[in-house]
Amino acid sequence: MRCLVIEDEADTARYICNGLEEAGHTITLVRDGVGGLHLATNERWDIIILDRMLPGDVDGLSILGTIRNLGKTTPVLILSALASLDERVRGLRGGGDDYLTKPFAFSELLARVEALVRRGDRGQSRIVDRRSATRFADAAGRARR
Repeated sequence: MRCLVIEDEADTARYICNGLEEAGHTITLVRDGVGGLHLATNERWDIIILDRMLPGDVDGLSILGTIRNLGKTTPVLILSALASLDERVRGLRGGGDDYLTKPFAFSELLARVEALVRRGDRGQSRIVDRRSATRFADAAGRARR
């Protein structure tokens, strides 16, 4: 699984990246909003783990809004020290698929990542199944004629 981690805190980034790599995933780490925005919008990812508060002019919600405005459906797990109910709701309504507050246990982060990717995989399967079903229905219709 290709994971983009956008996190500026060195210890947190190391914790996430080491754990995901040990779990067998390929990780790309970016520590600022500008670089994160560039990679999030120009490459294909299985999941993006996104910090809300980033240094520079581009924060996590700006990245998320741009991703969604481009029509990208990549699962995004927001990771943030902003733990109030209003902030969590803001992140989810801003396009986040999940929201995990800091501090966090790696086992929970990994379980959430796996669940988000699993949902995405099922979505892809439904598209294939729908196309297959349409082709089958078309073929059945031609056979009845």
